[in-house]
Amino acid sequence: MADSAGSGAGTAQAALDAVQRYPREAIAIGRRVLAAGHPDADERSTAERAIGLALREINDLPGALRHLRRAVRAADSPRVRALARMSLGYVLANAGRTGAALRAVTLALPRLTGADAGRARMQRGVVLHYRGRFDEAVRDYGIAVEVARREGDLLLEARARNNRGLLNAHRGTGRDADDDLSRSAAIFSQLGLDLAAADARWNIGIAAGQRGDVAGALRDFAIVDEEYRRLSVPRPALLLDRFELLLSVPLVDEAVEVATTAVSELRRRGMASDLAEALLARARAALLAGDLDTAATAAASARARFRRQGRRIWAAFARHVELRAEFARGNRSAALLTAMVRTAGQLDATGWPSPALTTRIEAARLAEALGRPARAAGLLAVAARAHRRGTAPHRAQGWYALALRRRLDGDLRGAARALRRGLAVLDGHRASLGATELRAHSGTYGHELAAEGLDIAVRAGTPAQVLAWAERWRANALRMRAVQPPQDPELAAALAELRMVSTALEDALLAGHPVHPLRRSQGRLEQRIRELARGVGGAAGDGLVAPPSVRALAAALGDAVLLELVTHGPRLRAVLVRGGRTSLHDLGPLDEALGRARRHRFGLRRLVTTGDSASARAGVEFAATALDRQLFDPVRRLLGDRPLVIVPIGALHAVAWSGLPTCAGRPVTVAPSATVWLRAAARIVPTGPPVLVAGPRLPAAETEVRQLGAALPGARHLTGGDATADAVTDALNATALAHVAAHGTFRADNPLFSTLELADGPLTAYELERLTHPPGCVVLSACDSGLSGVRPGDEVMGFTAVLLALGARTLIATVLPVPADLTTALMLDLHRRMRAGAAPALALADAQRAFAAGGAAAHATAAAFVCFGAG
Repeated sequence: MADSAGSGAGTAQAALDAVQRYPREAIAIGRRVLAAGHPDADERSTAERAIGLALREINDLPGALRHLRRAVRAADSPRVRALARMSLGYVLANAGRTGAALRAVTLALPRLTGADAGRARMQRGVVLHYRGRFDEAVRDYGIAVEVARREGDLLLEARARNNRGLLNAHRGTGRDADDDLSRSAAIFSQLGLDLAAADARWNIGIAAGQRGDVAGALRDFAIVDEEYRRLSVPRPALLLDRFELLLSVPLVDEAVEVATTAVSELRRRGMASDLAEALLARARAALLAGDLDTAATAAASARARFRRQGRRIWAAFARHVELRAEFARGNRSAALLTAMVRTAGQLDATGWPSPALTTRIEAARLAEALGRPARAAGLLAVAARAHRRGTAPHRAQGWYALALRRRLDGDLRGAARALRRGLAVLDGHRASLGATELRAHSGTYGHELAAEGLDIAVRAGTPAQVLAWAERWRANALRMRAVQPPQDPELAAALAELRMVSTALEDALLAGHPVHPLRRSQGRLEQRIRELARGVGGAAGDGLVAPPSVRALAAALGDAVLLELVTHGPRLRAVLVRGGRTSLHDLGPLDEALGRARRHRFGLRRLVTTGDSASARAGVEFAATALDRQLFDPVRRLLGDRPLVIVPIGALHAVAWSGLPTCAGRPVTVAPSATVWLRAAARIVPTGPPVLVAGPRLPAAETEVRQLGAALPGARHLTGGDATADAVTDALNATALAHVAAHGTFRADNPLFSTLELADGPLTAYELERLTHPPGCVVLSACDSGLSGVRPGDEVMGFTAVLLALGARTLIATVLPVPADLTTALMLDLHRRMRAGAAPALALADAQRAFAAGGAAAHATAAAFVCFGAG
């Protein structure tokens, strides 16, 4: 490519050729050229250009700009100067100076011919891409591809195809994007350009995410991440791609963390263009997390940067987040309405339909609140068109807009039909996600649709419809047949390594040794396990179970009563099913119920952990009575003394139900949804022999298992060194009854990393997903083992969700810490009663009633156990 003779020119060209393969080596070669004798002007320019581009590859933008400006000044021939300007324009665009970048590349074009002109066209496409002039960018990329093929320049063709494919992926033209990106990756590999090939494969992951294949995108990202580590090349800007994927699920907490990291890294490296996008990412994540101050501040900062960079389209996107934060804060002004409508139009006109749709729907709600129904109807009519095309969440939003429009017109039946269609679209999307964690988090998308349908049913006073709407959204991840993770040796190895590291960490903490390296290793392994587990794909619509009819519930309930709690605005309501009839009840303010539940739980925990006292007993009794009256007084006449199935709202999943007067001594079963309960009740219990497991560092566990063995002849015992994670998971397959006595830890940050401590380290909920023949009934006498992380849609995550999703019929576990000595006596009584033929819920209720008579601590210990599933 160089047009100067001599060894200096050849060495300078070698530096340029090494940029993509070995950027640090390219810098070293370039510096040797500059330090050796007196290279001519074009040699110096080429060496400076090589150093600048290599610094760009390792994300040192200030250094890259410094050397590229020197390259422009040093050049003698017009062609070499034009090439330097072309590269300078590319890095200026990276630094957010898109106006200067466009001028530099445009100045270079007339001086270049052949493949050089093709490269300049591609670089101008990059700058236009940054500025949001997408059609012009695609045209320039296309010209570059044509030139490359005519000139036989494979490297240029690969780069242009990679850029065009990425842009088309973001624009939603998936097939074209995949063809370009696959061809690009293949060419880069053929040329031995491992780093560029990795970048193209990363972009294939982006394309998969853009078309809704989240599992595929996660697999691609995990594989390419390993390649980047192998090449020792940092890619902080790629955090933004990971952020987009996390937000699409949405995994909000992780998205917030990734966006915050991206802001810090990109600011440190001076990558102004990517930094503005990272600030916007942080604003979007904060908005979803309900952190409205951060959302507004970060969005305003991003918008100011975009405007300085001449990126008007991106500025409109940032404005969209600002306006949504204002709306969420309660701003209901006409000025806000005007700004929202204007911004929605700008986003539509520049190829960002999803944020435009969201803004337009919220503008319609604002118009209705301001008493402008005609304006609201017009906005919703435009928004409703989205139900015909786009990703599943986008189409569901379109159905939501259509439902709002119909409700505004008084067509309640039509509104309900549209809401059902929207939720059906999301059900298909959720099934395609495969992994339990992704399915659970995706409940966010159905919130508005289900809440609207529930509101219609509550206002109509039709309890059966209220139940149906609650079930359409509630615990949908468990309504689907679990996608069996493949027997992935890499995942198994990562889980085994995590057990070893976690054990070493625990030992170091007990010994007072430094733990920072072990914590870093633990965090790295957990991230790897999440990525591998999330890469499980499902098939759209796979295993979807429809909400049950009242008739089906009544037949399965028999004499029992089902009480399903629902949130309706600031009120807590309940649908009661008894004897084939349904009734709807107002249980009072939601905030009061949540406060009473927290106080009851705190009181019980205090009794268990700090000992009995008159004040502690009085506090527990007062909180239990207040919560009991609110939840059960409105339905007490209908409950009688019948067995009870409770479907709580998410925030009440941790209630110790048997500690409430109405539930004490009564068979109570708790389920994430009526659908999950009905399916669990229909399961046939396997016939394998009982399995009894004792974990380490818990002397009472060995005693508990030994005594249970006497009551359960023929049981398989796993104690001491035999109670390993692999042995326990193998033993759980197809057993009728499993009892695990071990230390338990609940992880609120990621409930699937909640653990039971075994001989070779902690067994996580992730590992239970590998069961092929789930047990019938599982009893976990481990602290907090029945706790669940709750996500939107009352989706539960933890041991309860995993076991019920896999097909276990019943789980008896704790929602509080429990003392080992008291627990053993309760467990022995429970198993004797089940051995005598009592169903798990009845056996637990009778054992709790007998045990609670032993005093306040015994009462609290008994109340900690809850029967989940079918009972």
